[in-house]
Amino acid sequence: MIREEVLKKGKAAQQAAKRLAVLDTNIKNEALHKMAQAIVQKSAEILRANEKDMENGKKNGLSQAMLDRLLLTEDRLEDMAEGLRALAALPDPVGRVEGIWKRPNGLEVGRVRVPLGVIGMIYESRPNVTVDAAGLCLKTGNAVLLRGGSEAFHSNQALTWVIAHAAQTAGVPEGAIQLVETTDREAVEVMLTMNQYLDVLIPRGGAGLIQHVVNNATVPVIETGVGNCHTYVDKDADLDKALDIAINAKVQRPGVCNAMETLLVHRDVAPDFLPRFYDKISQFDVELRGCEESRKIVPEMKAATEEDWATEYLDLILAVKVVGSTEEAIDHIHTYGTKHSEAIITENYTTARKFLQTVDAAAVYVNASTRFTDGYEFGFGAEIGISTQKLHARGPMGPEQLTTFKYLIYGNGEIRE
Repeated sequence: MIREEVLKKGKAAQQAAKRLAVLDTNIKNEALHKMAQAIVQKSAEILRANEKDMENGKKNGLSQAMLDRLLLTEDRLEDMAEGLRALAALPDPVGRVEGIWKRPNGLEVGRVRVPLGVIGMIYESRPNVTVDAAGLCLKTGNAVLLRGGSEAFHSNQALTWVIAHAAQTAGVPEGAIQLVETTDREAVEVMLTMNQYLDVLIPRGGAGLIQHVVNNATVPVIETGVGNCHTYVDKDADLDKALDIAINAKVQRPGVCNAMETLLVHRDVAPDFLPRFYDKISQFDVELRGCEESRKIVPEMKAATEEDWATEYLDLILAVKVVGSTEEAIDHIHTYGTKHSEAIITENYTTARKFLQTVDAAAVYVNASTRFTDGYEFGFGAEIGISTQKLHARGPMGPEQLTTFKYLIYGNGEIRE
């Protein structure tokens, strides 16, 4: 029964995608504005649905960080709406001519951007993904089949109903935005092999979910990444600046993939910096797990294990390590990082350039918090995920990353000899 229902939605999405691919930009933008308006107007019923998920989450023992990912508020709903409005203001990538050239044989070759088709989203916890994914897919002429986590089931139902109906009033075809309305994991297994209806799968969530999709899908996958992100405080850092950035990177919203999970500090500044950092971050009840050298400076830290260096906590826990050089910091990042977001705090231009050129990650920062790795902050309006792979898309995936190319060739009777 579940299989039949998921396949039915996939077929409807495929039919909608054919119309979406040629839908006028003005209609898509009007739909995005109507979706934003509907989220604000229907906020009370969306928040009521979210309350059910929050109650269930507390009963099921979700961590505070996970509950924060799940929570919707009036402000967060307004942020979702603003993201849709920002998307509407962006140029439409569909149909954009990327190049045109004439061959010696007379053929005129053009390359234009086109939608991917039908995108399957499999994600956990954060109901804002429902709106971000739907908005981005609509802007780029893609149909989307959403399968959110069980912990956000009621929130995702309410949000999908609101935005899908709003989009249809603007002329978007039915089936363009759909939610797989079951918490049964069989639905995920069906989506993994729906090659006849899905053009790409995008998993977004914890390492377990992502690896399950990558390892078992026959549908092409764009892998969004686990964020074991580092901030390195160099010996030439402005320590006041470093303090503010490191605190922000960890505590501003610890349950997201661009939050800092390991703090690396140069040995020359560690005796000055670490006590100040400990005093300030203790106000946020962050548990620190340090290397032997860092614990000699701040004995209150717990002892870090090898596992801590490789862990994406998504919680108020932070690993701390003292390093002897920029090279050692970079080596540590290469060993334990997940190629998501990495930052250096330094006033030394040469050191900053070395870090930028050497660190292999989707986003590399100098003197800024890793929390900025986000589609909205990068000017994309929203994002469907942050890709840590290197093929097709890398970093926050905005409108351009949800399109591909088509070659259009004009001839006048040419044949190949």
